[in-house]
Amino acid sequence: MLKRRLREFVIEPGIAIVVTCTVLAMIGGLMVLLEPRSTSAAPSTTSITSGPTIVAAGRYGSGTLDPWQNLLRRISPEDEIRDTLTFNGVFMFGDSIAVQDRPELEKLLADRTGDSIAAHSWSGQPASAAVDALADWSRTYGLPGRIVMAVGSNDIFDPPAFGAQVERAMEIAGPKRTVYWVDIEVSRFRQSAEVQAADRANSAWLNQQLEEAAARHPNLRIIHWAEFLNSQPDGLTKYLRDGVHTTESVGRAARNELIADALQGHV
Repeated sequence: MLKRRLREFVIEPGIAIVVTCTVLAMIGGLMVLLEPRSTSAAPSTTSITSGPTIVAAGRYGSGTLDPWQNLLRRISPEDEIRDTLTFNGVFMFGDSIAVQDRPELEKLLADRTGDSIAAHSWSGQPASAAVDALADWSRTYGLPGRIVMAVGSNDIFDPPAFGAQVERAMEIAGPKRTVYWVDIEVSRFRQSAEVQAADRANSAWLNQQLEEAAARHPNLRIIHWAEFLNSQPDGLTKYLRDGVHTTESVGRAARNELIADALQGHV
């Protein structure tokens, strides 16, 4: 009797518990094996738009350009593009600096001259992508008499490729339109001294290519943002919040004033 009760109330339930735990462990292990591994990429460390703290040197010392296609962009809708073209306003193609600065520039131009501006601004894009957009708008809508190219900061990662893009832009615009190109000044404050030096050297390299292109194309006007910054006391830190993008008040206003002055033919 005692043995039967022991088997009934102690041994058999114990065996059942052990079997149950074993089965659950096997199921859990199977679920771990079947669970897909995460494929999400690690956060970028070389995007010029994010102010990173570490950058691999890359071929030209500034690092490499990360994928930018999913970054913030501001592109005018079709009706705004067509209205701007109808009234011979301004087309602008830019990067992240243009993304943040364009609303104030639009208001400045409207207040000064009544000109409208339609923009294709995309954070992180190099000149090649901006010129692709210029070509697309040319085919789809046509082009006005004035075109602003506010790109080049993201070309510090591959300076030799820049000159060909300037030539492409001039070919698309043709000799009867004026192209205003904002030159480049990059020196990312959060990077090492070596990377900052490479940024400045690569910026100068890009600007040299712009100057050479302007010598070949009388309708290419350079907006001398870099010269302005370097002529001001504490210019980089006063007008740039991270060594790339304009500070919200004085930097943004100064750059937009230079662009507006150029469009009005004051410089």
